[in-house]
Amino acid sequence: MAVVVGAGGVLGAAHVGIGYALEQRGFVPDMIIGTSVGALNGAIAAAHPDRAAPWLDHVWTRLHRREVYPFSHRLFSRASIFTDRGLRRLIARASLPTRIEQLSVPFTAVAMDLGTGDPVLLDHGDLESALLASAAIPGMLPPVARGGRMLVDGGVIAYVPVLAALQAGAASVVVLSTGPESSPSHPTTPHRGASAIAARAGTLLLHHQIERDLHEVSKRIPTVVLPTGIETWPAPWDFRQAQRLISTASRTAGHFLDRLRISGPGLYRVDGPSVSPVSPGRASASSISGVDL
Repeated sequence: MAVVVGAGGVLGAAHVGIGYALEQRGFVPDMIIGTSVGALNGAIAAAHPDRAAPWLDHVWTRLHRREVYPFSHRLFSRASIFTDRGLRRLIARASLPTRIEQLSVPFTAVAMDLGTGDPVLLDHGDLESALLASAAIPGMLPPVARGGRMLVDGGVIAYVPVLAALQAGAASVVVLSTGPESSPSHPTTPHRGASAIAARAGTLLLHHQIERDLHEVSKRIPTVVLPTGIETWPAPWDFRQAQRLISTASRTAGHFLDRLRISGPGLYRVDGPSVSPVSPGRASASSISGVDL
């Protein structure tokens, strides 16, 4: 079984809550695939598969914007608004091995080739550069040169990298995704301001990408999307609500897991605030807790 950890920036704190729910139920994945902040959280889980959540909790609940996104001091010819010094420090403090192959659980970070637009699956070699590349939000953080390519945030092309899990041979997938773009889309009348219009369009763009990929993968293998229970998300740079995101996601995902039953390929998730799983409609076969799907 593969765990797929999606993008989301500061919203990645919700991954920690879901991680608590999984660890408390003795779940250890066969592989972890992450994009952007999901790659950072996922690499730590791959290094410490049975005790990552408490460590991540300690980090996330003490983070500040300036630690993660320090401004670049170069005024001309800069490739990004922020430097990657903050991310490098976080990675250095995470007690990670130097190479991806040395992680306890097979791991892949997803980035995008800025020249071709193709997804790039980083499953071997230097771990730090893979994580920096996967999290390099275009224009916000500097791109990473690796293997003769210029790489940026994988969330541009694979916000929730379930297709990468299928390509890697996963027999089933557990998805950790966050944010309004990962939730059911409801018609709304957006505010007329330029920023509100851009935000709504961006959310819809990501939502359609996520839904397309989830439905494609779920035709072939069981695809479980774990809920967070979070309806009010913080601003992109607001780390102060991490504890709320963690506790809400832990409680909601845990309740969902305890009731989940798998019965073959399909998309298993909730479509609203309820935590009753939506299955393909066949008889119950197994729970995610403590067994392989």
